[in-house]
Amino acid sequence: MAKLPFGFDKPEDSPGFLLWQTTLTWQRHIKKALEIYDVTHPQFVIMALLLWFEAHNYDTTQILITNWSKLDKMTVSSSLKKLVLLGYVHRIEHKTDTRAKSVSVTPKGKDLVRKLVPIVEEIDSVFFAKASTSDQKSLIRILKILAAGVQDK
Repeated sequence: MAKLPFGFDKPEDSPGFLLWQTTLTWQRHIKKALEIYDVTHPQFVIMALLLWFEAHNYDTTQILITNWSKLDKMTVSSSLKKLVLLGYVHRIEHKTDTRAKSVSVTPKGKDLVRKLVPIVEEIDSVFFAKASTSDQKSLIRILKILAAGVQDK
């Protein structure tokens, strides 16, 4: 057999492959829980960020959402359009930057986010409970290091 190009003997020795598998599995749980509310995972993340930004007095724009969520611009834009149609989000021209849009979550959106956050956090709790508290803290520390080094292109 020809020499294979892989740097690992087994797929499960690859951190990238394991991260991919873990992410897909976790996302399936979240997707299933959100489907009954007719909300996608990106839409949920956007609304949760909007609620958090409002509580911390951020001047919330689409660019801020993109930067914090790491979602691509098109996903943020299309998600916001859908959320506006559903009455969960307001999007208006920014007061000082004519190129930007100010974004806020509506009372209806806040109600939905307050209902969904505990559901998502429970999924997280059950999913990550397979690892010890110490391992979870290590995972968070490692993920923060990796996320800080992410360069969007």
